[in-house]
Amino acid sequence: MSASDLLVQKYGGSSVANVERIGAVATRIAADRAAGKSVVAVVSAMGDTTDDLLALASQVTGGVLPSAREQDALLATGEIQSAALLAMALQARGVEAVSLSGAQAGISADGTFGKGRIAAIEPKRVREEVAAGRVVIVAGFQGVSGTETTTLGRGGSDTSAVALAAALGADRCQIFTDVTGVYTADPRVVTDARQLQVIGYEEMLELANQGAQVMQTRAVELGWVNGVTIEVLSSFVDQPGTQIKEDRQVEQRNKVRGLAADTKVAKVTMVAVPDRPGIAKSVFDPLATANINVDMIVQNVSHDGTTDLSFTCGRSDLAAARPVLEKIQNEIGARALEIDESVAKISIVGAGIQNAPGYAARMFGTLADAKVNIQMISTSEIRITCIVAQADADRALKALHDTFDLATPDPVDAAARDAESRA
Repeated sequence: MSASDLLVQKYGGSSVANVERIGAVATRIAADRAAGKSVVAVVSAMGDTTDDLLALASQVTGGVLPSAREQDALLATGEIQSAALLAMALQARGVEAVSLSGAQAGISADGTFGKGRIAAIEPKRVREEVAAGRVVIVAGFQGVSGTETTTLGRGGSDTSAVALAAALGADRCQIFTDVTGVYTADPRVVTDARQLQVIGYEEMLELANQGAQVMQTRAVELGWVNGVTIEVLSSFVDQPGTQIKEDRQVEQRNKVRGLAADTKVAKVTMVAVPDRPGIAKSVFDPLATANINVDMIVQNVSHDGTTDLSFTCGRSDLAAARPVLEKIQNEIGARALEIDESVAKISIVGAGIQNAPGYAARMFGTLADAKVNIQMISTSEIRITCIVAQADADRALKALHDTFDLATPDPVDAAARDAESRA
């Protein structure tokens, strides 16, 4: 079986949200199978199943944070349910199919419950089923650590699919979702946001890291490392999507490729921290031990031997982070601990930013004109990020989209379309 004969696909929760949508996915896969393709499909839990299961867990524990092991055991059932139902739908259409859990598919994860990372894949069972002529439906979002079920965190089904594509030698992985591709900004907020035909791995990785919801960060990393083209497509309309791959024309494209907004962050400030060697280590070591991911970090200028230390983290991590932070505050003698959950991250991303001056000034000027106050700033070679009030996030996105002219088709893409039409 050649790489081009194998389709590895992923269907998100909205794609399998109910019986009708599961049927539509089964029809799509049956058509691919009839066209001579071998299909391995990774599925998420149906619709809001994961949130519903979390709500049930909260009810039975009286709001107490449940055991991480038991929560993973519970949440993994959502994807197993989707996989079994899709296999049944295919069998009802006369297509041989089998559903596999993450463990049965050979996906091994590290031992961090709720935030597992894929450690290895040995898809022996998957290959055997494909060789026998069956469509293989794999429950995403999960692996096995020793004998324990471990989930891969939100968006983990994307990671499962790309990792399987790499392990099986497929040259691409199709991600079917509720949008038609990757856009220059969230089209629900910026109405003239434009779908991109191609975006490079590095740019997509930054967009995903900064809050773009269409792809999971680890999935993009795995595609990049293994040279797997990721194609983002809609489950609901039949039209070309966006390819995430090595973009050899990046230098010829518009410098800013897209915007990202993350409204699920919190800003934490340790007020009046003693300004002495080792304090930063005393703050961030315990957070790392508690598996709390820290993002932007800013330390103010020292006054009278103390300084303020601010950083951002996901709001979903605050329940676990708060007791750790309170203990750190007491140990280092910080005057106060301030947590602000009303902020958002706004980023501009583009590989051309690093080689062209003025983009920071244009971004800051645009936000000033839009009456958006900047609380923190962070940069990389291809990204500029600002922390702003969450109430200002939509206004900031719209203003920046206009400033960098992102609604205008990229000249490289336009030239490619013209060449295709002449051919």
